Amino acid sequence: MATIHLYRDDSYLREFRARVVSITDRGLVLDRTAFHPDSGGVSSDTGYLIIGGKNYRVLKAIHDRESDEVYHVLDSYEGISPGMEVVGVIDWDRRYRLMRLHTAAHIISAIMYRDYGAMITGGQVEPEYARDDFSIERFDRQVFEDAIRKANDVVRAGLEVKIYYLKREEAMKIPGIVKLAEKMPPGYEILRIVEIPGVDVQADGGPHVKNTSEIGEIKLLKVENRGKNKKRIYYTVP
Repeated sequence: MATIHLYRDDSYLREFRARVVSITDRGLVLDRTAFHPDSGGVSSDTGYLIIGGKNYRVLKAIHDRESDEVYHVLDSYEGISPGMEVVGVIDWDRRYRLMRLHTAAHIISAIMYRDYGAMITGGQVEPEYARDDFSIERFDRQVFEDAIRKANDVVRAGLEVKIYYLKREEAMKIPGIVKLAEKMPPGYEILRIVEIPGVDVQADGGPHVKNTSEIGEIKLLKVENRGKNKKRIYYTVP
């Protein structure tokens, strides 16, 4: 049975109730969760579960793409059994930074795609910073400085970040719906769409802020030449 991913509909949900489905060698499976797993290039949420009056630390969450289940890796499983009720609490400071950086990543990738035809060849969003690799031949720091400047214009514009769902066939007709050079979205019949009107539309399953103004000023940290068609940038938010 697939886990219900609560964060897909409400990225601001900090606490939730659920029930233990199973305990495996990969972790604890709940019937529903607000913990975003380490997937889509976004680092996992952390936090804790309250089960039977005891706190269990959630060290990370893992997504099984085939079953759509989320495995919660805990510091201990002692005293837990299937059917038990759970209260989950997200480490909000960590989650909110991930959300802000994740939405910033969408803006930057949209600008790089629009202005240079560059696709994303890799990337990772951590609480402290994010990095992205772009399929662009010329190594020119000015290109990325300009992209960050334009991204900050979008941040200051205070644009709404919309979340909705489309049938896969319909979604895949949208130009630029996928900006990953070597990866298509999972084979779901219904795709979750993240849209920043006039800026970006992407198929994406992770948490985002509701408005670009929440990101704060994006700061370029470093630019690296990682070889042919692979230029990497590091950036952060306040």
